[in-house]
Amino acid sequence: MQLDLNLLTALDALLEEGSVTDAAARLHVSTPAMSRTLGRIRRATGDEILVRTGRTMTPTPRALALRATVHELVQQARTVLSPDTEVDLAALERTFILKWHDALAAAAGPHLIRSLHAEAPGVRLRFLAEASTDTHDPRRGDIDLEAGASEPSSPEIRHEVVGHDRLVLALRPTHPLCDGREGGDGTLGLEDYVSAEHITVSRRGRLRDPIDDVLEARGLSRRVVAAAPTAATALQFVRHHDLVAAVPRLISRPLLDGLGLCVRPLPLPMPEVPVQLAWHQRYDNDPAHTWLRRHARTALHEACAATDGVTPGP
Repeated sequence: MQLDLNLLTALDALLEEGSVTDAAARLHVSTPAMSRTLGRIRRATGDEILVRTGRTMTPTPRALALRATVHELVQQARTVLSPDTEVDLAALERTFILKWHDALAAAAGPHLIRSLHAEAPGVRLRFLAEASTDTHDPRRGDIDLEAGASEPSSPEIRHEVVGHDRLVLALRPTHPLCDGREGGDGTLGLEDYVSAEHITVSRRGRLRDPIDDVLEARGLSRRVVAAAPTAATALQFVRHHDLVAAVPRLISRPLLDGLGLCVRPLPLPMPEVPVQLAWHQRYDNDPAHTWLRRHARTALHEACAATDGVTPGP
């Protein structure tokens, strides 16, 4: 059966106006064109819809029974085919799935939850841990927002840099190098740094990271004795052993402060660590998702903009 949904719009106007001429004016068509449309509606429904009584037209019982349904269908069609630019936050019931680096979740997550809940109490967040294999893929719609240092490789994934961080060294207070070996600001000497025992942060268990590339370019190498999957795990190792871990300072600040660790600048220059926010392009025009991104952007930016008093190494 071939359906012309334009007939619904015309039927709605005819039933609302009760006049072919007025319905034609409402839809900006000619009166003869509306008369032809009424004929098509009569053939489609098997009912006269409007019958002439003197100088006016009266709806049939079938037309009266259909009027509310037809009007609702037309309004729903307009909603479907119109840009969706608003969301009722007070009534919003939605669960967003966030795959964030654990340190980012710790640094910005509390702020994000507070700001979202203040506007939309029905919204819930699921923070997923980073995994060694991508069991959740934003391209399948499994993830609403990702946040980390890596730039997505797929052209389907939108991304933006919402802040920057820098690496610092974390040691336990009793570590021999905690008081520094040169300079008045506690900066470690490069020789002392490379002679220490190190732990890397790698969810895939890699014992090498970009610091080793910089050291290798200078003809140096360090001794990495362990790899931990997250910064939180690595800092627990540091807390109990004479190890040195390089972690992003600002996003790891809650962990560093909570464990009472010693923080020192790196004794060699390293590029800043970008904080990337990423999502699938399907969510570009989703008003609820746009609202979520705005709050996530603010929470991450504020976490990265916090001052920490640690100056970079030379």
